[in-house]
Amino acid sequence: MNLELRQLRYFIAVAEEKHFGRAALRLHMTQPPLSQTIQGLEQLLGAALFVRTKRSVTLTPAGLALLPEAQRLVQQAAALPDLAQRAASGSAGLLTLSFISTADYSILPPLLLRFRERYPQVRIDLREATTDVQLDDLLLGKIDAGLLLPPLPDKTRTQLDYLPLLSEPLLAAIPENWLPGKSRSNHRLNAALSLKALAELPLIIFPRRISPAFHDTIIACFRDAGVTPHIGQEAIQMQTIIGLVSAGMGMALVPQSVSNLKRPGVQYRSLRGAAPLIETGLAWRRDNVSPVLAALLAMLRDPVPPITFAP
Repeated sequence: MNLELRQLRYFIAVAEEKHFGRAALRLHMTQPPLSQTIQGLEQLLGAALFVRTKRSVTLTPAGLALLPEAQRLVQQAAALPDLAQRAASGSAGLLTLSFISTADYSILPPLLLRFRERYPQVRIDLREATTDVQLDDLLLGKIDAGLLLPPLPDKTRTQLDYLPLLSEPLLAAIPENWLPGKSRSNHRLNAALSLKALAELPLIIFPRRISPAFHDTIIACFRDAGVTPHIGQEAIQMQTIIGLVSAGMGMALVPQSVSNLKRPGVQYRSLRGAAPLIETGLAWRRDNVSPVLAALLAMLRDPVPPITFAP
């Protein structure tokens, strides 16, 4: 079966005009070739579409069923050039974006807001995933880009590119009623805490395999302070880590933006001295030629107006 859009357009004209002569005028053609085209369509479909008399033309049950589908197909075909142009420019299509849980409290909301304002026709497939899973998915081509923690492993650097987006200090997330043991009587509320004092509490942390650099940065903080933390629990989601702190299971060092995650039983405190900075950025495959990805990168690199990723 070789059905042509031309046949459907001719059928729609006759169905709407209910007259072959008027339909021919509407189509800027003579009546005989129009009648021949409709007869050919009926033969192709194996059903009569019109009841023809000398005075009227009416649709058969088959014609009535075909008309709305034919109108839909013709309308969709007419929209194809615009769809193709928008897809080629990156203003339409699909963006598959993964993100680490901490990005949900800093980078992700303003990024999505700006992108959807600029490209409302783009569909966004969001997937929460840890950095290690994102790296695997990027290499396998399962996602277009990922919001993750650097650095990229050496073995991926020939295939992946990276754009830093946010650097923020670490904070301590501690049980709400906990105070340092040696200074409970004179401890000032909201005062910065030392890592030696925090070492009294078990440490809740990401497993090292999830994000080696982030894990090592936290352990190095304690080592540089001359203490060895006791790892009480490991968890892969920031919500889980904060939930464990809320339950009094220990403390955690988290990026500053996580303080936007309000949970009863948890307080966030700054660290005494210079707190290490944790960076979050976007990674993508160098050979990904998606116009939608290119549009996202252009938006992130555009300094005017800047996208503010406030902690």
